[in-house]
Amino acid sequence: MPLRSTFAVIAFCIAASSPAQQPQPSGSYKTETNILYRTGEVGEYATERCRLDMYYPLDRKDFPTVVWFHGGGLTGGARSIPEPLKQQGFAIVAAGYRLSPGAKSPAYIEDAAAAVAWTFNHIEMYGGSSKRIFISGHSAGGYLTMMFGLDKRWLAACGIDANRIAGLIPFSGQAITHFTVRAERGIPDKQPLIDDLAPLFHVRKDAPPLLLITGDRESELLGRYEENAYLRRMMKEVGSTNTELVELPGYNHNTMPGPAYPLLPKFIGKIGSQ
Repeated sequence: MPLRSTFAVIAFCIAASSPAQQPQPSGSYKTETNILYRTGEVGEYATERCRLDMYYPLDRKDFPTVVWFHGGGLTGGARSIPEPLKQQGFAIVAAGYRLSPGAKSPAYIEDAAAAVAWTFNHIEMYGGSSKRIFISGHSAGGYLTMMFGLDKRWLAACGIDANRIAGLIPFSGQAITHFTVRAERGIPDKQPLIDDLAPLFHVRKDAPPLLLITGDRESELLGRYEENAYLRRMMKEVGSTNTELVELPGYNHNTMPGPAYPLLPKFIGKIGSQ
């Protein structure tokens, strides 16, 4: 296994490990479920899927919030609050979204952006800070995180500037055009495509801080590490100084969230100290 992969994980953890910089655990939390974040004439399917659950501390003010999007290839999965992220001193908003084939692209990107906009518009009612909203998710959720974090039009349609996001932490997200988007067009999953529905298409210098996390390059899905490595390189080429890449040696696409979860609160602490 390449030594640089191990060193990347160790270096990131050491750099962000100061206890004073990390959100401190708090003992009293509340969970609210099944909140509809899209209203109006959105249709029965959107009314079913466009809901979120919220877990937040009761004895803190101006706490950070992580909006979490589930994986499932944009064709499956359901919202859930990751257990390893609980009791960390921040809120978690777990959002569902419409799935293919019940909906076609870009419906799921629009839904995810609407969930983030809801969080910006409501988090202060729960005691959180709208200046400390982070976005994360695994696999398809990582793809969505990067899409509306880098391509500003999706949040702009909801009245939110994507640059207000405090940080993006995609877990094994697809940086090229998602394979489900390609499947909807009849393009095979092994035929790469980079168009305006690819995060890579939207590299920009002024993007929010970005922590890319993948599994082992030899065990990941269809070149997922290499996609993220190319995204990091191109972010550097356009002048971004806030893009990190961490490879998790020995972990595949499905097992990488375990060691990735602890990096998320460390990243929040690192951003909070800047």
